[in-house]
Amino acid sequence: MFKEMRRKDKMLTEDEMLDILASSEYGVLSTIGDDGFPYGVPVNYVYKDDFIYFHSASTGHKLDNVANNANVSFCVVRDVELIPDDFNTKFKSVIAFGTVSEVAEAEKDAILTLFLDKFSKDFIPSGMDYIKNAGPNARVFAIKVLHMSAKGKK
Repeated sequence: MFKEMRRKDKMLTEDEMLDILASSEYGVLSTIGDDGFPYGVPVNYVYKDDFIYFHSASTGHKLDNVANNANVSFCVVRDVELIPDDFNTKFKSVIAFGTVSEVAEAEKDAILTLFLDKFSKDFIPSGMDYIKNAGPNARVFAIKVLHMSAKGKK
């Protein structure tokens, strides 16, 4: 799943890549519309066992796009530091490629609970109520990661 990069001097280890995915707050989901144009949208996410999960309202542009084409990319950037005197930027990033599908209704609450654990640890009871009340209005999707790479300026 870990993909080699052209710039080996910037390639991060698999452990560094997994740390970035586990600890970052959001990523940019990129889809392709039926008009052929790419569409990138920031989303909160959780990563677990080679899947990137995101939630969504019941309709919208990104959902139209994934219904049209399940192939997506997902990019996370962290530790950004501008270096003005060197005309450069330090950062760490992960780019994942995969296919997206909707999570089965029976699994949805378990995945949404992962979001609570990551983003709202101090509010689990009220978060569980929120999940219950959201019901069918909340949709959850999984990106099955086919390959990914990570780079950073060291």
